[in-house]
Amino acid sequence: MLKVENLRKEFDTVVAVDGISLEVQRGELFGLLGPNGAGKTTTIRTILNIIKPDGGSITFDGKPFVKEMWNNIGYLPEERGLYRKNKIINTILYFSSLKGVPSAAAKRQAWYWLERFGLKNDGYRKIEELSKGNQQKIQLIIALQHQPQLLILDEPFTGLDPVNQVLLKDVLLELRRTDAAIIFSTHQMEQVEKLCDHICLINKGKQVLGGALADIKQQYGSNTIRLEYDGNGEFLKSLPLVRTADVYQNYAELELVDIGRSSEFFAEVNDRLQVRKFEIVEPSLNSIFINVVGGTGKMTEAAEKPIPAAAGRNTRIINDVRVRKKMIFIILTSLLFVFYVAAQLTGITKWLWSVDAVLFGASAVSAVQFYRLRRHAEREMRSGGMEGGK
Repeated sequence: MLKVENLRKEFDTVVAVDGISLEVQRGELFGLLGPNGAGKTTTIRTILNIIKPDGGSITFDGKPFVKEMWNNIGYLPEERGLYRKNKIINTILYFSSLKGVPSAAAKRQAWYWLERFGLKNDGYRKIEELSKGNQQKIQLIIALQHQPQLLILDEPFTGLDPVNQVLLKDVLLELRRTDAAIIFSTHQMEQVEKLCDHICLINKGKQVLGGALADIKQQYGSNTIRLEYDGNGEFLKSLPLVRTADVYQNYAELELVDIGRSSEFFAEVNDRLQVRKFEIVEPSLNSIFINVVGGTGKMTEAAEKPIPAAAGRNTRIINDVRVRKKMIFIILTSLLFVFYVAAQLTGITKWLWSVDAVLFGASAVSAVQFYRLRRHAEREMRSGGMEGGK
């Protein structure tokens, strides 16, 4: 269905996409992976001709990609592109009309998907009244409305809770059975591992890994140990038999130097931890991703760096541009008032009570405004902290 060969896109001195090639067949779930800034979104936008490629070829069913093919494609962008003041049903129907869906069919489809995603009773609410997760569902509905043959999803699981992630997974599998081709870009390796047939891993604009997921796992061997335990497993990273280690609180995935010495490794570990599970497994996609993109050296270096102390609360408030400007103004008017009064006391200038009053009043008003801005900045900081902790 979709074939991309040697795709290239440059921005000034940055090569965002450098020779990417991939092929996606009907009835296939394809994972486009990579770290932040790797070029995934640029690759997607270039494939869709939203931005012009500088090189390479893109064909759809063997034909060069043209605008007329857009109605066969559904696209979920990473950033939200909804009209916040509009009602949900009107928004869906508007985007459906852009894809050429007849009005009656669009309404029928819209209410079906709203019910499927648990939003049937919210159809006449405004977009801005929805949570981020529910706004993501609306964008998904818009991408699905016209029953696309090719569906491209950029970070589709963003904002969805576990229940809705399962719902989206079920929808993707259903679409796959209808012979649709699906590409999705995500950082959630477990979703890719469960859903995708083929993957393309890109880093710094270049394709570093690609092919059938099963073949890639086999390529990375079976030197991997999965360990579940009670105790402190940090020492696992420094054992001579361990090549790479992904260690959590009570779980670790380890690549051994020699799987033939696994009994020796188990004996050493069993002396220091209460082992609940020990098995030789294929490496997870998460560990392959870290190994290929991060590299053991980078991961170790990052782990050894101390976490910097957070800026003090007062420092962060003072660093607010509005608060800082008002504070500077108070200092300047106060200094001017003091200097002017001193000049009058020493006889350099005559007493002008009106000027004194204006300068004093300006300082006093600025002090009140500074206090209000400071309190407003404190509230913003607290709400930002609570939002970040959700």
